[in-house]
Amino acid sequence: MSSEYIPDHGDDSFDVTHYALGLGYKIIGNRLDGDAVLTCVARTATTTVTLDLAGLRVSKVFLDGSPVRWRHSGSRLRIPARLSAGDEFELRIRYAGSPGVLKARDLDDAGWEELTDGVIVAAQPHGAPTWFPCNDRPSNKATYAITMAAPSDYYVAMSGNLLETRRRGSVTEWTWVMPQPMAPYLATVQIGRYVARDLPNNVVVIAPSGVKGEGYDASFGEQPAMMEFFESRFGDYPFDDYTVVITDDPLEIPLESQSLSTFGRNFASSDWDCVRLVAHELAHQWFGNAVTLTEWKDIWLHEGFACYAEWLWSEESGRESADEQAAHHHAKLADLDQDLLLADPGPALMFDDRVYKRGALTLHALRNTVGDEDFFAILREWVERFGGGNATTADFEALAAEISGESLGSLFDAWLRSPALPALPS
Repeated sequence: MSSEYIPDHGDDSFDVTHYALGLGYKIIGNRLDGDAVLTCVARTATTTVTLDLAGLRVSKVFLDGSPVRWRHSGSRLRIPARLSAGDEFELRIRYAGSPGVLKARDLDDAGWEELTDGVIVAAQPHGAPTWFPCNDRPSNKATYAITMAAPSDYYVAMSGNLLETRRRGSVTEWTWVMPQPMAPYLATVQIGRYVARDLPNNVVVIAPSGVKGEGYDASFGEQPAMMEFFESRFGDYPFDDYTVVITDDPLEIPLESQSLSTFGRNFASSDWDCVRLVAHELAHQWFGNAVTLTEWKDIWLHEGFACYAEWLWSEESGRESADEQAAHHHAKLADLDQDLLLADPGPALMFDDRVYKRGALTLHALRNTVGDEDFFAILREWVERFGGGNATTADFEALAAEISGESLGSLFDAWLRSPALPALPS
């Protein structure tokens, strides 16, 4: 279960189907005020439902419009609710405070982070509760409507589609909607002194006005071409637009969220290690965001797939071929410890680089075994069949066998469930 990787997150007894969030943020003082309305349905009979909310103070809770008592201890908000399976109900939570990051055993801090002049939310995998009450498990995907009021000299970007902006004195309200189901950790808000640039193929770049030049053109400027290529391999882009936020502050790594990726301006470079990550984050929109793991142990379904997309783009853009990338990284992995089970790496290793590279090598081994026609048919059907929902490694294995008509059990056992690194099939 995902709870084994991230304890004390999520409640399996119910699903949230829609989040309506009314938020107000003051840059000075890092003050967030929230009014969250959650439309929910019980999955099992229960007398208590539990939400995740960390570092913020709850002032009122309503169940179906009536005030109720609650207990808020640590990051767990427990609400009495006598429910039968299938019951629909509404929760409303008013809260406020100074948001920050959330710590978790074996994982880096995640959540709401102040920049030099603005905010980022880095929620993967456990940071969503730092800014809104949620059922924080990846298997509970919901739709969203979020209005954020912030000082008018800042741009507010969020996951989804910008519905409207309304200026009220020194404050502007930004309303964003996400009509496609989204896991809580993939919801984000990014606030800064940005301007928006529309690029071809529904790509929008939101960045400080000074981010431009050859490095920008070679990395972020290539995204429309990446979009066209990935659609030819993976199927139609699964959301309405793709937004990239570039912060004025440098960032160590990019941040993944649904329909939106976040980079520091240090990634505006022609260096392959920057370009590949621009491709990586775009590929996550198919693999990780449209199709989301059911349990965190299957993280290779996100990171291995996005890493393999880097190798595909390398070949498409005239750099090393996918075969050359695979051979290079196979040789590097062969020199490392052979103590990782790709199908269940454990929380301490779930974001280890070996998960990314061995996951990509697993796909290359599959491609070499079944051939290009079946391989890319598998990837397209994966997104078509499971898009908007959740899936498992077992689902992928079954789909690959179904489309290829081949017995692939020994291949997947060797790559996913044995620590020794297999040879690449030719």
